[in-house]
Amino acid sequence: MATIEDVEKKIITLRGQQVLLDSDVAKLYGVQTKEINQAVRNNPMKFPLGYIFQIDNQEFTFLRSKFLTANYQ
Repeated sequence: MATIEDVEKKIITLRGQQVLLDSDVAKLYGVQTKEINQAVRNNPMKFPLGYIFQIDNQEFTFLRSKFLTANYQ
């Protein structure tokens, strides 16, 4: 079971919003990332407005560089 501290460690800030990456949500629930994305895609009405947004290429590159140089687990 994930603790509050586990979740807080995964929170990052993008576009001024605190977010969790889909891969981190999957780890917290003990499932594969594709299962999280499939659940969202198949049940969009179950998720609040603004729950999901897609990062652009610049954000992806920035995140990739941050995670490659950090001790991210």
